Amino acid sequence: RDPGVRGRRSTRVNLSNNNDVGLVLAEICEAAAALVLPLWKSGLEVMSKADESPVTVADQRGEKLILEHLARRFPGVPVISEEHASEFGTPDSIGPRFFLVDPVDGTKAFVRGDPNFTVNIGLVENGRPVAGAVCAPPTGETWFTQGGRTMKRTNGGPAAPVTIRPWPRGKAVALVSHTMKDETKQKLIAEYGFDLPEPMDSSIKFCRIAEGSADVYPRHGPTMEWDICAGHAVLEAAGGTVLTPEGEPFAYGKAGDGFRNGWFVARGGTP
Repeated sequence: RDPGVRGRRSTRVNLSNNNDVGLVLAEICEAAAALVLPLWKSGLEVMSKADESPVTVADQRGEKLILEHLARRFPGVPVISEEHASEFGTPDSIGPRFFLVDPVDGTKAFVRGDPNFTVNIGLVENGRPVAGAVCAPPTGETWFTQGGRTMKRTNGGPAAPVTIRPWPRGKAVALVSHTMKDETKQKLIAEYGFDLPEPMDSSIKFCRIAEGSADVYPRHGPTMEWDICAGHAVLEAAGGTVLTPEGEPFAYGKAGDGFRNGWFVARGGTP
């Protein structure tokens, strides 16, 4: 049996049809969330990685569990994961199909005791995110792709589809970094036309837009592919977009750049 993944057998999953992949990824994310959540607010040691970003045992244990499950359910599919990449580096090249994993996205929020951190797994094919799941451990919310739609469930309950909302003129909500300066906010308001900036950490920003409770997430700063792939898949399946500031498709598999991202804009409805 496959311990920790809702009691299901650890059967291999057929990747020729991505409709069911998101549900399997949701189960794995939820298993990792159950492992990570008891460590939140537990006073665990915070260590520094080579780039001076924080890492905790929650990141490490969550990633180990996810990698074990992916190896069983999707044997032979490469995985690029944050903690492994930070310790050993990223590959110089990658094939057309691979997973991107961030076991705790929003580690700074996790360390502060804030609830906006997530567990993320996304599947890339030919440079595009085709399936994904994001789980928010403190609330038990999970968003995942299934059958061309985005589904949401809470604490393992029944799933229901979610979709973006039309752009609410005069009330458009933008999700931005906690550390963003007011000057930067004003520039983004002028550029993207939103009304209400709301600070929020982690890939949950994509999910809030996907479920229609926010409208835009402009990111003019560094991210890695594993930070956003799952959220990107979730948002697109809900009817949203993730594009470059020039309106071009946002690509994955940038091995030559160490899987670093350029700027992007995630949107629900358009103004």
